[in-house]
Amino acid sequence: MEVLRRVRARRVGVILRLAAAGLLAALVSGTAPLGAQRLAAGTLRWPVKSREHVDLWLHGFAMVSADSSLVPLYRYGYREALLVARNTASAFTDLDANAEPLRTTLASRPNLLAAQFLALQFGSWGDLDATFDLFITSDGNPRGAKDQAGALALAQFAQIFRTREERDFARKFALSLRSEREKFHHQWWVAETRRRDPALAAVDSIWQQVIRPKLQPFLNHLQQGDGQIILSTVLEAEGRTVTDGKKNNTITCGFPETRERAMDAIHCVLHELVGTITAAAVEDNVTPAEKRNGVADRYQAAALVRGGAVLATKLGADVARSYMAFYVHAIGRDSAADPAAAFVMAFPLPDGMLASIERQVAVAFGGI
Repeated sequence: MEVLRRVRARRVGVILRLAAAGLLAALVSGTAPLGAQRLAAGTLRWPVKSREHVDLWLHGFAMVSADSSLVPLYRYGYREALLVARNTASAFTDLDANAEPLRTTLASRPNLLAAQFLALQFGSWGDLDATFDLFITSDGNPRGAKDQAGALALAQFAQIFRTREERDFARKFALSLRSEREKFHHQWWVAETRRRDPALAAVDSIWQQVIRPKLQPFLNHLQQGDGQIILSTVLEAEGRTVTDGKKNNTITCGFPETRERAMDAIHCVLHELVGTITAAAVEDNVTPAEKRNGVADRYQAAALVRGGAVLATKLGADVARSYMAFYVHAIGRDSAADPAAAFVMAFPLPDGMLASIERQVAVAFGGI
């Protein structure tokens, strides 16, 4: 399951104690300003949002793919919970009918998991579905597009769905998602995100008022001064990131269920932000033989998590402590006695690789 991390290279946690600022208490009591009110003005950097088409797309993959990653690719128990919700709604869709062939193809061609990033580059389900449909009807030929933008979008699909078998997977997947959206997911998603609205407001307030201002020099150094954060009901600790210049960046992370869990999403954002740094650190500290035999790929997951902790340390000891506890919990281990010790044991990394990450984070903050 290292495909997602290789793509990235190419391109229950403890709640943060913010008593000094009084922010978390205000958020929990509901007295803090809501993120949605500020988002309407359209003036913020890195606004926090939710997007139905992103969740539907990731939902499809979560329902038909295995997950053996160190940090789970999807929210723990997501598939089981959604099966219960679908059964309660008496929903049977094309995703059920096509589940076995989709699952079989993914098992034999894990490179197709990279398609998860495609949805992050579209603004709506209509745009994504129309491009997907054109890709299928044109048999993957970018010349089937009406304009240059459409041709570029088709080319992105063609880079992932290269063979006839892979395009057949794409066709079945598209039909399955359309049916799933109509018969179950849209209604479920609207109700579920409405239930989580207080959590989105809490994440946005902590991010915009406390975390992002401290991180802005780091973001500017990475040439990622602006973008958007999408909270997804499908994810938890392992996000999805698309970087495209200084402004057009998207980070998708888990959508907490309650406002008390708001820092969970922040932890995931920190984990995602260090992707380019940790990829470079791994690249610089492995041998050609380790690249060939897969050791370098295995380091990527631990390096991302450890890099996020280095970044969290720059934000304060409480942020670092809650970050470490969150990621230890995410892989099913206990961190209650000593989060830092449990964290290092859960995510071991060579000293030279960790030192490289620490130097690069320090450079990004202007420390050295």
